[in-house]
Amino acid sequence: MTDDTTRVTVRIWRSGSLEHNGRWQSYLVPVRQERTTVLDLLFTIQAEHDPTIAFRCACRVGMCGTCGMRINGREGLACRTYIHTLGNTIVLEPMAHLPVLRDLVVDMTPFFERYRRILPYLMPDPGQETPALLRQDDPRREAIDAHRECISCGLCLSACRAVGMFPDFLGPAALNRAYVLVADPRDTRRHQRLARIAHEGGLWRCHTMLDCTAVCPKGLAPTDAIQRLRRKVVAYRLKALLTLGRG
Repeated sequence: MTDDTTRVTVRIWRSGSLEHNGRWQSYLVPVRQERTTVLDLLFTIQAEHDPTIAFRCACRVGMCGTCGMRINGREGLACRTYIHTLGNTIVLEPMAHLPVLRDLVVDMTPFFERYRRILPYLMPDPGQETPALLRQDDPRREAIDAHRECISCGLCLSACRAVGMFPDFLGPAALNRAYVLVADPRDTRRHQRLARIAHEGGLWRCHTMLDCTAVCPKGLAPTDAIQRLRRKVVAYRLKALLTLGRG
């Protein structure tokens, strides 16, 4: 080893199938700490120690969100987590609250099923003849821009203790996306979308523990989006009651 190389112990949760209970497996790996990410470490293990290790990645620069996992007990992207911040023992596990396919690879289907439940796409007026635009200098963009850079990595869902307690909970990412659309003046399904999230498995399951905000690799605050949605739901229901009273 050279002077800037050290050895770290890497413990990885290994599981061959959905039914397999799994086991811990350890590797002693030489690394250059200042320049090495967890993803680099996994490629080294796969190339030099164990070609059967399974993990998922794509862009390697924190844009795609596919390399999410639990790193020393905390959710993170493997490509953006440098090992010099982790100590001499690094523990890697698959994300929580999602089915494990193999080793560090999870099935993201339940994550995207939650997305589909909130109608995750903009629905402008179909009769509008010109494109639905919202200018960059429009002050209404400010609330949207603070929440719209989600990369669907699933880290917030894994970190969310409410999802662990209540499997029917929509989760932080889906509700964050719902807020982006509800706050967008171009969307024509605001009330329909609010009705889809204003139930026990939606907004009211969030316990405001901020776990999702703490692990978001893009610096988003899903907890803030959920609080804003709650205020919109309350305002919508009060308006409906007042309208009913006047009728």
